Amino acid sequence: MERRTIGATALEVGAIGLGCMPMSWAYTGSRQLGEESVRALHMALDRGTNLLDTADMYGPFTNELLLGRVLKERRSEAFVSTKCGLLVGDQHIVANGRPGYVRRACDASLRRLQTDVIDLYQLHRADPEIPVEETWGAMADLVRAGKVRALGLCAVGARASRRSGTGVGRPVLGGLHEGTVRQLERVQQVFPVSAVQAELSVWSPEALEGLLPWCEARGVGFLAAMPLGNGFLTGTLTPGEGFEPDDVRARHPRFTAEMMAANQPVVAGLRRVARRHGPEVTPAQVALAWVLSRGRSVVPVPGAKRARWVAENAAAADLRLTAADLAEIGGLPAAQGSWD
Repeated sequence: MERRTIGATALEVGAIGLGCMPMSWAYTGSRQLGEESVRALHMALDRGTNLLDTADMYGPFTNELLLGRVLKERRSEAFVSTKCGLLVGDQHIVANGRPGYVRRACDASLRRLQTDVIDLYQLHRADPEIPVEETWGAMADLVRAGKVRALGLCAVGARASRRSGTGVGRPVLGGLHEGTVRQLERVQQVFPVSAVQAELSVWSPEALEGLLPWCEARGVGFLAAMPLGNGFLTGTLTPGEGFEPDDVRARHPRFTAEMMAANQPVVAGLRRVARRHGPEVTPAQVALAWVLSRGRSVVPVPGAKRARWVAENAAAADLRLTAADLAEIGGLPAAQGSWD
């Protein structure tokens, strides 16, 4: 697979990563099969998808434990990305950015992942009660101690500020990522940011203005979260089919039967482009290729829990969209429905 370099420290990763969260958390629990997920992780490494993205809160903890089973055998082939800063309760999630907690969280993640170093340690959310510089300083100490190679920050605040009427590739921003950029400017004074993780997809392109340019100007890598729109852009979801109660999409306004039906033209456009590239090319691969085309520092991190989807996603790294393809995707109708 094509390799991409992220961060000032020139960390090399496969052009497409793997989001491990669906293997253990947030999506349909009855379909979370441990052994199938292990096969998916091995498939990822076999295909050059070496950036494996997890977090201590996924499960909580079980996702890192699952990943650790594979890392125990193939650590040298993997680029391990995990996160800290969020605690999961029975019915709530809270931020914790206290330096002592950050140190303990890192040690616990290392144990679960069965490794002695984390390649990219990301701050999942800043604690509103703790200056972000203090949290970031504790994370920087982990780099100096040799427990972490590089630091990243997950974007916040974009969804709550979104306005309707944004066309694909034509975002109407209104400061959607202003809060994240302010955080980045602050922590950058403490220790270099190597990567930012934020949502970026055909139906959620807002990061293209403001956040991605900030990263590109500073040599910071961009990890594109949810590049397949929580599965919608794959074209495999049927409007009205519904989701199990523990699936986050069961409570998501864009995944009601009405909104899924209304947004089918977006998938239809991706399918048209896919057909021009051959019968085996899928809408998901076109969606990933579009994200890859946004810049050399961009690495999409689609979530998957089955080996077949991992293999399909990895093949998108070889798909080259033409200027006509990109123009057609750019002209697709704006996604309908609130994202919150």
